[in-house]
Amino acid sequence: MSDIHEYKGAGITVRFDASRCIHAGECVRGAPEVFNPDAKPWVQPEKGAAQKIMAVVAACPSGALSVVGADGGRTEPARAANEARIAADGPVYLTGEIEVCDGEGKTVLRDTRIAFCRCGASRNKPFCDNSHKGSGFKDDGTCAAPSLNAVDSGPLKLTVFPGGPAQVDGPLTVLDAFGEPVYRGEQTWLCRCGASKNKPFCDGSHKDCGFTG
Repeated sequence: MSDIHEYKGAGITVRFDASRCIHAGECVRGAPEVFNPDAKPWVQPEKGAAQKIMAVVAACPSGALSVVGADGGRTEPARAANEARIAADGPVYLTGEIEVCDGEGKTVLRDTRIAFCRCGASRNKPFCDNSHKGSGFKDDGTCAAPSLNAVDSGPLKLTVFPGGPAQVDGPLTVLDAFGEPVYRGEQTWLCRCGASKNKPFCDGSHKDCGFTG
């Protein structure tokens, strides 16, 4: 599911994927003259400096906003290291060189920022759509004792299995809601059903809770 719009200014084009927006508000706080929900259109890149817009767009945690070049491709480089930050009672925010694939290995998305659903209720799985706010999902964003191994840099691949977890292959550091590292390694499985007792990692609970997403 996607609902993509493009807004062109002088030397810069902002792309907005409404299906991935979770209203974090970083854009409105960072450049209210450009990103104004009460204006039509709500994105007006001609009202801001290109470099500032690029910096504000890069702060969008869901990846709903991006800056695209003349060829239609994203211009934002991947971060030096792949990170996943757990949001208390909310999604996992991933940054880095990310590829999301379906259970058959087909690429669904390549991006540098995504908000990954961990409550199991999103209507846009595997991406967060703020359904955690109405689903009763609660988790403080901490987990068991850390597993910290040395990792190299490189791309990150998330393979999303229907009715199950996301297999994560590639170097990744997971930070809890307080910014403390709880995992560093090159293969793990992230819970998608919301029932794991060791969130954000899968513990097999999807097999018993009836998760079908």
